[in-house]
Amino acid sequence: MSEQENEKKELPPVDFIGFILSLASSVQVHLGLIANPTTQKIEKNLDLAKQTIDLLGLLEEKTKGNLTNEEGLLLSHLLTDLRLQFVEARK
Repeated sequence: MSEQENEKKELPPVDFIGFILSLASSVQVHLGLIANPTTQKIEKNLDLAKQTIDLLGLLEEKTKGNLTNEEGLLLSHLLTDLRLQFVEARK
């Protein structure tokens, strides 16, 4: 079996929590808090960070009432944390 086939089998199932955690990780990369997984370098792009935070906010608004308690709380807490991190990164 090739390495590419192994990677495909090891991917976690797609679910809402995984999706929002992926977006949150993307924000942290754009805020320069963690290294870009592709380049292994710290890269700051506040415009992309803000756009992804806004996307998460849109998801929160449009999915209200359709999420489990766990999903809703996680999204709310992630947004709060990411917004605070964004404010800090702008200083």
